[in-house]
Amino acid sequence: MPYRLFALSNLASLLGLLAYPFLVAPKLTLSQQSNYWSGAYIAFAVGCVLTALYSSSAERAGALENEGMAGAAADEVALPQRADKIMWLSLAACASVLLLAVTNYLTQDIASVPFLWILPLSLYLLTFALCFDRSRLYRRDWYMWIIVVFLGGMSYALLRWEATYSAAIEITFFSAGLFACCMFCHGELATRKPAPKYLTSFYMMISLGGALGGGLVGIVFPKVLSGPFGLPIALNICALMLFLVNFRRKLIGAFVCAALVLSVAVASGYYIHSLTGNSLFLARNFYSCLKVEEYGKGTRDSCRFLVNGAVIHGAQFQDLKRRRDPISYYSPGSGIGLAIKNLQNGSRRVGVIGLGTGTLLAYARPGDYYHYYEINTLVKSVALRQFSYISDCLGKVDISIGDGRLLLEREKDQQYDLLAVDAFSGDSIPVHLLTVEAVRLYFRHLKPDGILALNITNLHLDLAPVVERICSTLGKNAVLISNVGQSDKGIFSSDWVLMTTFRDLTTIPEIGEVAKELESKPGLRVWTDDYSNLIQIIKF
Repeated sequence: MPYRLFALSNLASLLGLLAYPFLVAPKLTLSQQSNYWSGAYIAFAVGCVLTALYSSSAERAGALENEGMAGAAADEVALPQRADKIMWLSLAACASVLLLAVTNYLTQDIASVPFLWILPLSLYLLTFALCFDRSRLYRRDWYMWIIVVFLGGMSYALLRWEATYSAAIEITFFSAGLFACCMFCHGELATRKPAPKYLTSFYMMISLGGALGGGLVGIVFPKVLSGPFGLPIALNICALMLFLVNFRRKLIGAFVCAALVLSVAVASGYYIHSLTGNSLFLARNFYSCLKVEEYGKGTRDSCRFLVNGAVIHGAQFQDLKRRRDPISYYSPGSGIGLAIKNLQNGSRRVGVIGLGTGTLLAYARPGDYYHYYEINTLVKSVALRQFSYISDCLGKVDISIGDGRLLLEREKDQQYDLLAVDAFSGDSIPVHLLTVEAVRLYFRHLKPDGILALNITNLHLDLAPVVERICSTLGKNAVLISNVGQSDKGIFSSDWVLMTTFRDLTTIPEIGEVAKELESKPGLRVWTDDYSNLIQIIKF
């Protein structure tokens, strides 16, 4: 039976998935990976050619033909109909949509934990291997009730989206729900598999279904939907598939599945309505889903936040007397606040990678020049329309759209007094902005006594040792300034590294009192454009 090979191939994919981030990437540079991969691919191609030549012999072909005829006679399975192929396609698409929707929800809305995306993908591949290798693990009658429980539970969790749940509990529950739903989809596929002679069309439908699901979540949803509504849509699709599989069987099962479809639809509608109704602004594009929320509206403490999933990218008080206060990660006591305060007198030139709400413009004085580099056009639109830091700025502001590093590489030396890199708050940090080559580029755009400020605030990654290795390699001076949050003042905890070439910032009293040395980490290799290792800097 060739279907066991399908289980083995998915098991191999799972092993490869786990091996790359934990074994391959930490040990090899990108160029080494490319060389090894190219060599392995050549060996694979040669193996394919040799296999084709071997299987083309007349005796081998005759043996395979006889085996195929015997298998077909034994199976006595009719030619798959169009309805069968549509069901294969739909089940595969349903599992794919669930995988991507749950992954996005866990990694963006629940917790920005590095490598968290590996968990749902591993469960998805595992269900393929289990269902096609151990068909007895899937029982339709059992899984009907299991899916009812999990779909109902996940819908209820969305219904209570404003409630405070432990991230660990939500990750565990939604991962278990994904596993159960994928067992249903892949179990049905294994149950409905045709005779081996028709496996080509079967594999084709599964592949098309997976591509269809990926296209919906990755391309269609960001274009059509204004918010993170992929998960409720995926839950509705799964509930509908459960109903289609069971509606012609036992009456009680059909009734329960129909009730589930209705319940999931109602819960999803409430979730979407609540999310849109409680947001001043909600939109998404290729890069992110951005939401603007306001708390304490109508009071002196009214504050507006820019949120991307579980990460806050800036805030602003709405009271006219307080809206120019630099808050969130940029308070006067933060590393960046102290750096700007102690720049030279006269007009200042400041560059910033990462716009957010434009909070640093609160420090601008008449004659100052601030140049922002922002990759996401949606962020610029939100900062201009929902926040007033840009319109209230006393200096001159330019905003360039594109990757900050690439834009700086194309520009002539800017001679900035301060260059701030503010792009490391989430889990998927842009590594190319924190390499030796990148830091060398930043200093090319600074004055000899200029300051490079790196916002390394991160819940799950300890970036300080990475910066320390870069400083040691380039011979730069650096201090770490950690700021404690003050929620009543809208100030968040932050970690800023201030890096210089010739200046000793600790001689400045305000900075020297709070500055700390960067801690090193034994065995940590310097990050370059050819090598980085997130595993070593995860906070446990």
